[in-house]
Amino acid sequence: MGWRRLILAAIWACWTSAALGQAVPNHADPSAREILPNPVPVPAIRFLTSADFPPFNFRDETGALVGFNIDLARRICEEVDVPCTVQAWPWEQAADALADNQGDALIAGLALSPENGERFDFSSIYLALPGRFVTQADAARGFDPSALTGARISVRRGSAHEEFLQRYLAHATLAPMDDEIAALEAVKAGEADAYFGDAMRASFWLNDNLACCSFAGEAYFRPELFGKGLAIAVPAGHDTVRHAIDWALVRLKEGGSLDELYLRWFPVGFY
Repeated sequence: MGWRRLILAAIWACWTSAALGQAVPNHADPSAREILPNPVPVPAIRFLTSADFPPFNFRDETGALVGFNIDLARRICEEVDVPCTVQAWPWEQAADALADNQGDALIAGLALSPENGERFDFSSIYLALPGRFVTQADAARGFDPSALTGARISVRRGSAHEEFLQRYLAHATLAPMDDEIAALEAVKAGEADAYFGDAMRASFWLNDNLACCSFAGEAYFRPELFGKGLAIAVPAGHDTVRHAIDWALVRLKEGGSLDELYLRWFPVGFY
């Protein structure tokens, strides 16, 4: 089963019971609370996105554009109190469309890389992507990564998560595999004692495997390895739009809307 099928199954599953009591993200910069509404009005925000990144932005069975990013874009416009449009572009064209002034902001998971930083400015981070361990459910209770001496840990071969384990858990035995699903299935089958990898991807697999397995231990935030997280790109120098988005993100976090969207779109939380 591919990632897209896993993700879509998770989205349409009954998520209420899985969401109860889970940790929610809190990535707002404390200094951002000093952000004031921009005295220069923003007449509208034209969001660009793609339609192939579930559960963030994709088309449902009716063809409607839906997802966490789509809902977030519309909430931002509501908070700023301006008209809002969200237009889907092919992923390989979306960044160029933003640079060509076809939109005011791109909300599609564009990497915060030095190359993109030369073309665009970015909002504050609205969702970080940690690494986490997954074990069988019984082993998750009282999980201690420092006690993994000799344990077999499955991981995607060549990934940043494999590099993390090599750096910080040299005493463990790594079992590199070709993809995340194979590595997670190894835990389910008892062929590995634990899995370590991208927590978001693991959360979708867990949604279908809660009877056997669960997250174990804490979430690991290593931006230099796992990426800085998700932010909204705007054309370089368009500070009015960026300022409005940052202000709205703080307000949405303070008002609980970001938590609501997180719990809606991520049935098994990954924090």
